[in-house]
Amino acid sequence: MQIGVMIGADGASNTINDVIEVAKNVEAAGLDNVWLANIFSFDAITTLALIGRETQRIGLGTAVTPTYPRHPTAIAQQALTTAAATDNRFTLGIGLSHKLVIEDMLGMSYDKPAKHMREYLQVLMPLARGEQVNFEGEEYRVRGFALDIPNVERLPVVIAGLGPVMLKLAAELADGTNTWMVGPKTMQSHILPSLHDSGSADPTVVAGMPIVLTTNVDQARAAIAQNLTIYGQLPSYRAMLDREGVAGPADIAIVGDENTLRGEIKRFEDMGVTDFNAAIMNTEDGAYDRTLDFLASVKG
Repeated sequence: MQIGVMIGADGASNTINDVIEVAKNVEAAGLDNVWLANIFSFDAITTLALIGRETQRIGLGTAVTPTYPRHPTAIAQQALTTAAATDNRFTLGIGLSHKLVIEDMLGMSYDKPAKHMREYLQVLMPLARGEQVNFEGEEYRVRGFALDIPNVERLPVVIAGLGPVMLKLAAELADGTNTWMVGPKTMQSHILPSLHDSGSADPTVVAGMPIVLTTNVDQARAAIAQNLTIYGQLPSYRAMLDREGVAGPADIAIVGDENTLRGEIKRFEDMGVTDFNAAIMNTEDGAYDRTLDFLASVKG
């Protein structure tokens, strides 16, 4: 199982140089990937292109870029350009976002999200394979469109699939799923079986998890509960927390000493998760660096 670090999900405010430096430190620690959230700050795809020019080895991925604001041909062009700029180290993670953002903030219809994602992938995935697109749908109609971007191998694409329909799309049309707010019980009983039952024999499964190495467990969970409150309120994440049988994000966070963290990470590996995506929560002075050093030791 690969181990990476998520940047941006904790809501911390950083300059572009800070973000690049974090990624360079993750690479120096020997970890496999850095995943960048695309929320209300830097554009994740562009930032990862910059990170890729400042690093040599580490994998790069979005977790995740919303689909609705960008035409699939536009996101394909941007993603393939980033792949070319980073020696094919880039994975495009996309997602629907949420009604609160797409409909309430941006004024776009969020009426049929699964249908939107199916059509989106039917345009995007041929381009990710270097093929021409001819597609006639209700939302997208693309005729004879192709991209010529040299030295790019097939672009990996994962989607933020949590519900049964989205997981089916992740298995049938994409390379897998990138999850958030999914605890271990739900991962094992819902996410992984849904992917395999949809015919995906070897899906990419990225498990985004809040994590911190600390002896101040109660204080850390209280800080995580405060920092991640919104994720317990958004319907798609709330559904996953309800499946897990927990009250909020702090209850699925991996918090504790080295043995606790090591055991929980191993639990995800044993069930078939391919990528552990650590959202390190800096709940006290030194917690971020201490947790990063621990993850490096696990990767060993």
